[in-house]
Amino acid sequence: MKRNSPDVIEEGMEIMLSYSRSICACTILCLVTACTQAISNDIVAEGETPVRVSDSYSFTEGPAADARGDVFFTDQPNNRIYRWNCESGEITLFTDQSGRSNGMYFDAQGNLIACADMDNQLWSFDMKGHSRVLITDFGGKLLNGPNDVWISKDGGYYLTDPYFKRDYWTRSPERQQPVEGLYYLAPGGKQLTMLDSTLNQPNGIIGTPDGKHLFVAEAKANRILKYDIQSDGSLTNRQVFADMGSDGMTIDDRGNIYLTGDGVTVFDKDGQKIAHFPIPEDWTANVCFGGKERNILFITASKSVYTLKMLVHGVK
Repeated sequence: MKRNSPDVIEEGMEIMLSYSRSICACTILCLVTACTQAISNDIVAEGETPVRVSDSYSFTEGPAADARGDVFFTDQPNNRIYRWNCESGEITLFTDQSGRSNGMYFDAQGNLIACADMDNQLWSFDMKGHSRVLITDFGGKLLNGPNDVWISKDGGYYLTDPYFKRDYWTRSPERQQPVEGLYYLAPGGKQLTMLDSTLNQPNGIIGTPDGKHLFVAEAKANRILKYDIQSDGSLTNRQVFADMGSDGMTIDDRGNIYLTGDGVTVFDKDGQKIAHFPIPEDWTANVCFGGKERNILFITASKSVYTLKMLVHGVK
């Protein structure tokens, strides 16, 4: 494990400590609600359980599926992005100059948009692995460390910027922004707009395919927030969707929200817990849907990546 890897793993551990209280509450709820596991059979293919595809990494993060269904994911401590081929199952190196990317998402043009934590920037990769910088700062100051990004169908970017200290930073290790913000980059825009400056370590982020709602994980507050998205990209009607924290998140075609941390926990569109998939790793960092039919749940967890065949599908 490289020198920088404990620092990235510390991020997961910090989230896990604050996350544990909500996990305990949900565990109790699961014990007294016998139907929870039965409901999970409605979204997972019969007889399927998570399958470890590889355990050759230091800390995996940021899974994102391209138009074909291949999944790109990061090994953040080792500064690499890998590509999982949805047909062959083969994993190959995409780039060894990832900017220590964290969360990632594909735009409509097929570019891989990445939260490049090394220099606190937002990057874009073409499919040859060439990168360019999209965002360098907010208000003339570096970001704290872009963590996760979601792109709406109209091309607007939503970005979380918590503070997790990295020992590979060459800039001052102190927090650069006065807040840990939620930002918006309008289609074709060059400057970020602050959407919410009151968050307590915002992390995972995902929106509904119709572009009407946005979900944001507040790691230290142990909750998922839901917003209404307005036509200009702004947010209104903030409310608590679930009393559980999360690292990365995704959504399926039924509107179910998938949270990570202690394995994968699934909430339906009304905020009711319907399933939990244990993953035999210290921390489950992120999740997305891949495969040609978008029916493969791809899970990044500590040193490993897993797949789980589903009955539901991801959304493009």
